[in-house]
Amino acid sequence: MRYLVPRMFLVLALSSGGAALAQPRKQVQDFQAPREMTAEEREAAKQRAMGNNLNSYGKDVQLKQKPIPWMAIGLAGLVFVVAVPFGIRAYRNTSKDIGGQNTFGANRGDDEAA
Repeated sequence: MRYLVPRMFLVLALSSGGAALAQPRKQVQDFQAPREMTAEEREAAKQRAMGNNLNSYGKDVQLKQKPIPWMAIGLAGLVFVVAVPFGIRAYRNTSKDIGGQNTFGANRGDDEAA
């Protein structure tokens, strides 16, 4: 009983090895490069790879173009035209107020008496 397992492995190894050696072997064939495809065959292969474009979906679909928002452009232009004169007037008034106080480095006449 104690030599039963090693004997079974030996019988299994010998029988499988004999079966492997009994298989007919194929001879190695020479490598033959595939023939060059013509331009038409390459184009047909590309079309097959892309699914042959069965329903021509790409040809029939047209993208909808958004119209130019003329109303928004006109409203922005109107706001700009109305706001610019007020901005210019505010700039002139502010620059006059600041212009009188801008005396850095200038002698105002207060120091002459001292």
